[in-house]
Amino acid sequence: MIKYELLPQQLLYEGTAVPTDFHEPGMPDMQNILAVHDKTYVDELISLTLDPRAVRKIGFPLSAELVERELRIAQGTIWGVHQAMQHGIAFNIAGGTHHAYSNRGEAFCLLNDQAVSAQYLINNKLAKKVLIVDLDVHQGNGTAEIFTGNNNVFTFSMHGKSNYPFKKEVSDLDIALPDTTGDAEYLSILKGTLQKLIDRQKPDFIFYLSGVDILDSDKLGKLGCSLDGCKQRDEFVLSLCRKLEIPVQCSMGGGYSPDIKAIIEAHANTYRIARALY
Repeated sequence: MIKYELLPQQLLYEGTAVPTDFHEPGMPDMQNILAVHDKTYVDELISLTLDPRAVRKIGFPLSAELVERELRIAQGTIWGVHQAMQHGIAFNIAGGTHHAYSNRGEAFCLLNDQAVSAQYLINNKLAKKVLIVDLDVHQGNGTAEIFTGNNNVFTFSMHGKSNYPFKKEVSDLDIALPDTTGDAEYLSILKGTLQKLIDRQKPDFIFYLSGVDILDSDKLGKLGCSLDGCKQRDEFVLSLCRKLEIPVQCSMGGGYSPDIKAIIEAHANTYRIARALY
């Protein structure tokens, strides 16, 4: 998607970021991938021998370049957790591949970058409790499946009730919003939920999936939030992480408004807020 090229350009142009803020990830240690993904599935991805029906479910033609991209996205999020622990926050301009299950991909997601990184933190004893805050308009179904029964990772998804996936998985906490939910109701529900959730779970680390497909202009979303409402959402989440001194890694997730300027502005707002806070 062109937004992955335009967003860094915009951040550099306006001075929100400088060139040294960016990092190009290498390839991951495959043991980190296999900590959450089935070996047979990963082997078939890498060898490009995935069943055609499974490829159709992903939605992209399978290629070596696509698999490499997904592996590098996952490594970028792993790299980001170390940056977040050092600086308080880190971003993956791609990522948010929350529809990738342990043993299959779907909806343009092959490998689940935040799930891989959450398990990496736990396995390396860098965190005892991880909270995944998924505010993309689509439920984080793959993330929910991966961490079912895992007491070290708490999955929270606030999403459109009638949006894809039409058969939802069960997160540790799901809040399904009706169509056209606007700024006031959205923000009220989020503000009434997240602080209490953090107080109960006491996470050492937070992953934030900051999809901007909650916008009323989004062609794949059915919610009714404005650009300013989306900005207020990000400001609330990141301000809370900053106040509580909990490291946070952000992956950008979805954004499918017809006007690319709206997508870039919404994503750029997340970075602008982080720059002001951190």
